[in-house]
Amino acid sequence: MADPSRGDADVRAAGAVLWRDGDEPGTAGPQVALIHRPKYDDWSFPKGKLKVGEHVLRAAVREVEEETGVLPRLGRRLPTSSYPAREGGTKRVDYWAARGDSVPFEPNDEVDRLEWLTVPAAARRLSYSHDVDLLREFEAGPLRTWPLIILRHGSAGEKRQWEDPDELRPLDERGRNEATLLAGLLSSYGPTRLIASATARCIETLLPYARATGADITTDRSITVGDADPERATDLLLRLVEEGEPAVVCTHGEIVSDLVAGLCRRLGEKVPDDPSLRKGAFWVAHIAEDTSTIAALERHSSHAR
Repeated sequence: MADPSRGDADVRAAGAVLWRDGDEPGTAGPQVALIHRPKYDDWSFPKGKLKVGEHVLRAAVREVEEETGVLPRLGRRLPTSSYPAREGGTKRVDYWAARGDSVPFEPNDEVDRLEWLTVPAAARRLSYSHDVDLLREFEAGPLRTWPLIILRHGSAGEKRQWEDPDELRPLDERGRNEATLLAGLLSSYGPTRLIASATARCIETLLPYARATGADITTDRSITVGDADPERATDLLLRLVEEGEPAVVCTHGEIVSDLVAGLCRRLGEKVPDDPSLRKGAFWVAHIAEDTSTIAALERHSSHAR
């Protein structure tokens, strides 16, 4: 389980092993994008430093798009690379596998060349051993995955101070800010189906993302506090796995740990030591298309750390 929001490196960066299906006759396997930086005369994967206050997911998407022109959809988490930074100290780079629609490349001051290469050719071209190690990790894992996201609703004030029916309790100011931030973060994984607890606070948490993507929000009693049952809630996740459609499931703190633990146990994955979530945070289970197993599991807050 990875939590890339944590870390005390002197320089933090994010990027991706961007890939597409191979298009050369007689060549099996994917092609990965390598960039050439004239300033250093090197070949590497697209990546870049986090801006002040920027979430690592947004940084990964932004840097890949800026350096390649491709808007990526993040896939499974890859190992973090740590090495001495040119400016001194330690540099930590969080990576994901990622896909995107190819677009014509336009050179700029930072990147003057982009090449799509097979994995063996990329291994020969890369300038740094840590990038070759990253490529091997990419090659070893499942290529095609899709995200199943378990989200805890945003901040909704104090329950004891709410006198109306609990299902009508709305997000507070902090929660509305979290919902706005989540719209951008969830979009990092591409379009998803949206399923919420039948409560105002869960539906409102998904509203900015739903408006931005045009997706409908459906509700389900099995993940609604007061009606929820761990087995029925886990059954919902398993149905989503069987259907193979990217999805976000927004629920409550009382249910999150059972959902995460139930999904992991049913799919043969080790349950995280702490499967809980803070308000406005989410787990992403990257499901392997071919085997319907968990290829990677990561947790994120809605706020940058």
